[in-house]
Amino acid sequence: MKRLFAALRICPDVEFLRMYRNLKAQLSDESIKWVEEHNIHITTRFFGETPEHKIGKICEILKTSSEQTNEIQIQLSKIGLFGSRYSPKVIWLGIEPYTELVSFMKRLQVDLQVLGYEPDRQNTVPHLTLGRIKMVKDKIRFQRVIDNYSGWKSRFQSVSGMTLYESILHREGPEYLTIENFLFKKSP
Repeated sequence: MKRLFAALRICPDVEFLRMYRNLKAQLSDESIKWVEEHNIHITTRFFGETPEHKIGKICEILKTSSEQTNEIQIQLSKIGLFGSRYSPKVIWLGIEPYTELVSFMKRLQVDLQVLGYEPDRQNTVPHLTLGRIKMVKDKIRFQRVIDNYSGWKSRFQSVSGMTLYESILHREGPEYLTIENFLFKKSP
């Protein structure tokens, strides 16, 4: 069994890294598990513990789906929280425009049903997870910092494909191993 997920790899630019490092520094007193810069991605499908005999079939579907998808232009923006303002769980960045990405993710969910992976029950919300919140000591200060980044936007970047990863959990954080990369069609 391997713990798998498919994701769009994001190449953080200088502006993103500056914002991310500043955000982490401003919230350094809070108990947050930040995503390592080299692990930044947008999850398109989490498979979880997967029998090895299914991996080849998953790869076939991801390859076909990717070959039918044009490169996607995205902009990271609008920092948000999953959970509530009183009990936040995740800090994330939204994706704009997200219509094309949502269509791709929904099509992928439908394609994966033949392997027994049912579509997620929740609405598809493409996002980039920045950190998982364990505990917030100063909720007023925390919210003020988050609000200060509400208008932040990255430059547009082209997402040229998807990757199937194995996630190996370690005490110090997850390790992501690339199983296979799948390229999208070049934009005309």
